[in-house]
Amino acid sequence: MRGPVAPPQVPLSASRAEVFADLVQDSVERLERRWPQLADIDFLVLEVPRLKRSGESWSDEAVPLGGTIPAREGHPARVVVYRRPVEIRTKGRDERAALVHEVVVEQVAELLGLTPETVDPRYGED
Repeated sequence: MRGPVAPPQVPLSASRAEVFADLVQDSVERLERRWPQLADIDFLVLEVPRLKRSGESWSDEAVPLGGTIPAREGHPARVVVYRRPVEIRTKGRDERAALVHEVVVEQVAELLGLTPETVDPRYGED
């Protein structure tokens, strides 16, 4: 029997990248209820962080799990979550969802100039 194991609308057929993007979107939707201004921020998922300059190599510093890009002329502020570093640090969907939410909260807090606990009072409880 050839063909897909499951139809496209069934979660089984979602790629790891799609599942991860859904976790980020779930986290953003949770926060938007409390912070409607998040609708003006772009949330992106990238595989891994990029090096700043060509020829640069990683140092002993920890690989970032996320980052922010401030708004500038014609471009909204952006929050970036790096999929592979998050996946490597987690086992299972629940743990991954908790870490994704933590990263999103921390990056939103940085953009808004607030503490993570202000952005999400349940921050750090997981």
